[in-house]
Amino acid sequence: MSLLPITLYGDAILRKTAEPIIAIDDELIGNIKNMFDTMRNANGIGLAANQVGLDKKFFIVDLSGVEEYENSAPLVVINPEILEYSDDIVSMEEGCLSLPDLRAPVERSEIIKLKYLDTDEEEQIIEADSWLARVILHEYDHLIGKMIPDRVTPRIKKKLQSELTKIMKRDIDIDYPVTERG
Repeated sequence: MSLLPITLYGDAILRKTAEPIIAIDDELIGNIKNMFDTMRNANGIGLAANQVGLDKKFFIVDLSGVEEYENSAPLVVINPEILEYSDDIVSMEEGCLSLPDLRAPVERSEIIKLKYLDTDEEEQIIEADSWLARVILHEYDHLIGKMIPDRVTPRIKKKLQSELTKIMKRDIDIDYPVTERG
């Protein structure tokens, strides 16, 4: 098991638009395996490549620890493209491994249609709803340089500011490896 340090709010890579994957090779597969180890170690359900310092357009999801999703298979999403967003918007509290202990209500589409490549370089198109849609949209946001504070109202963002500052300064207790302040 190889654990990768997770980037935290304030790290520049989290604000970049990720670079598309050109080839699915052994290095990418190794990074995916390490990301699953890292995500599970941190009790996460999704992790984008830039959250472990990789400037690549892919993320992973594993909802098998969530009620009603126990039988769902882990998902590797390479070069994702959101094809459709439903007009039905749902607000739910979200957390993020790059924002330890911070939670905030985020509005997202209830249903989406997603196109991506799997690890066999096969194009997949899925319709996702509820938790899966939310996690996909959250991780997709990372790949376009957005995070929870960009998705909340100005009033909520102002309330979160002291927590965000603590995270940037690494002035928090975290029980998983994170990057050095940068």
